Amino acid sequence: MHGMNKPGERHLRRLRKAWGWSFKGLASALRYEEAFRQEVFLFCLLAPVAFFLGEDGIARALMIGSLLLVLIVELLNTAVESVVDRIGSESHPLSGRAKDVGSAAVFLALANVILVWTLVLLP
Repeated sequence: MHGMNKPGERHLRRLRKAWGWSFKGLASALRYEEAFRQEVFLFCLLAPVAFFLGEDGIARALMIGSLLLVLIVELLNTAVESVVDRIGSESHPLSGRAKDVGSAAVFLALANVILVWTLVLLP
C-alpha cells in the first residue's frame, strides 16, 4: 500500500489543478483581452453600487449576477475566438460565423445587464 494515494488526496489534487487552470485562464484573459479588462472594470464599478441600490438580497443577486454573466460569456467568446484562430488565419464562413455568434452572445449578456438593472431599479 506504500505510494498509493487515498481517494480524498487524489480529489484534492485534482481540485487544486482545476483551480490553477481556472486562475491561469483568468490571468490570460486579463492580460490579453481588452474587452475582458473593460468588463472587469465595469463589474468592479457596478457591483458595489448594486449593494447600495438593491433593496434586498434577490435584487442584489440579480444585479451582480447579470454582471458576472457578462464576464462568463466574454470568457467563452474568447475561448471560441482562440480556437478559431488556432485552426487557421484564412477566411472561412464558419470561422466568421463562430466569431460573430460569440460576439452576439456578449452583446446579449450586456443587454441583459441593462434590462435587469432597469427592472430592479424602476419603482
